[in-house]
Amino acid sequence: MVDPTPLRQSSLHEEVATRLRNMVFERQLAPGQWVDEMKLAREWQISRTPLREALKVLAAEGLVTSVPRQGCKVTEMSETDADELFPVMALLEGRCAFEAVRKAKPADVRGLRKLHDVLEKHAAAQNIDGYYRANHEFHTQVQALADNRWLDRATNDLRRFLRLLRGRQLNWPGRIEASINEHRVLIDAVEQGDAARAERVMHDHLMAQLAALKALRAHEHSQGISHA
Repeated sequence: MVDPTPLRQSSLHEEVATRLRNMVFERQLAPGQWVDEMKLAREWQISRTPLREALKVLAAEGLVTSVPRQGCKVTEMSETDADELFPVMALLEGRCAFEAVRKAKPADVRGLRKLHDVLEKHAAAQNIDGYYRANHEFHTQVQALADNRWLDRATNDLRRFLRLLRGRQLNWPGRIEASINEHRVLIDAVEQGDAARAERVMHDHLMAQLAALKALRAHEHSQGISHA
């Protein structure tokens, strides 16, 4: 017999998982940092049980790594990880752009133009944090307009790992200027309804991010700077 007891819309551990996930993406919990379960449980006034359940969720997503008898620490993206991930994301996001252009209605295109205009403002102000957030919103909206649940599944699963980097490549000199130029070409392709060009531009945009990240990391290595 099916249990008739109503299910809660959101359990406590799911709420905790959402909060932890946001902390990881915002680098309030930095790559490689151990999660202080006692401190968080005390601050959030919860027991460690829902916190541990939430950490299991993040471990399954790959955002934290569980170390036996030591706890959990935030996943670090290695140079090899980035080298292997960006080309795959370039393919996926390129396809998102292709399908978005084919399916977008005039109102959708206008919405993307507004998001692009926000990017322009942050680029002009050299506001890296603002540009990163607006860029994430723009890419997310392109994916939404593609309206392909299989593409969604693959892209969402991998995008969380890109978010671990939190747009570090934007710190490379000239990267914001290059990025906004790439976006100008992309929004033009969208407005012209050229799906094939939008796909190529989006693909190359992701690969340019990788090139900037590699240049930044090479510079940091030469200077003995940690790139966590």
